[in-house]
Amino acid sequence: MKDVTLKQLLEAGAHFGHQVRRWNPAMKPFVYGVRDGVHIFDLVLTKKGLDDACRFLKKTAGDGGVIIFVGTKRQAKDTVKETAIKVGMPYAVERWPAGFLTNFDQLNKSLRKLKDLKEQREKGELKKYTKREQLLIDRDIYRLEKFLGGLVAVEKKPDALFVVDTKREEVAVKEAVRMGIPVVGMVDTNGDPTQVDFVIPTNDDAVGAIDLIVRSVGEAIEESKSKSKLKGKV
Repeated sequence: MKDVTLKQLLEAGAHFGHQVRRWNPAMKPFVYGVRDGVHIFDLVLTKKGLDDACRFLKKTAGDGGVIIFVGTKRQAKDTVKETAIKVGMPYAVERWPAGFLTNFDQLNKSLRKLKDLKEQREKGELKKYTKREQLLIDRDIYRLEKFLGGLVAVEKKPDALFVVDTKREEVAVKEAVRMGIPVVGMVDTNGDPTQVDFVIPTNDDAVGAIDLIVRSVGEAIEESKSKSKLKGKV
């Protein structure tokens, strides 16, 4: 895993928070100062938060744990989805399905339905239905795939959540807290760090900052899984 430098964080714009009037006072320990009415993060603490988060996620993945990537904002969804797929982890990039963690058994029925319908379609078993019925089934698959497709492999309570913009993904964060699932999150100056186990204090709107941090997390997970495979061969 490549060590992210302060220079990289600076160039990515990770230091810019929100306007002073929009801040959450709980983020004060992570703020370096104010520039033109905008809070500026202490990038030393941003780097520390990222390093701590990567170590935790690396160990979790290395132990065979499941980490759900959550990032539904426009600037994040492509990178989040691409990285999650690359490291073999589930993801939510359209919207968080409310109750996924707190009412998993019920949501799991929809996941099983999606799996079954896709398997039937792949085997050509849907041809027994009329064209109209097939069209309705295809629409059902599309709807389920769009909102649950990235989570279809989740069969039990995940071991951690990695969240881009914990304020936006408040529902997912609260569900994880309620279920005792560790949360690793990118928290901007308007966010609440008290709900997050591993805080990465950073600009969570800039594409550069999101890409840098998400890819760093992905590299840490990928490295741990590679080491696990090597151990298995010994």
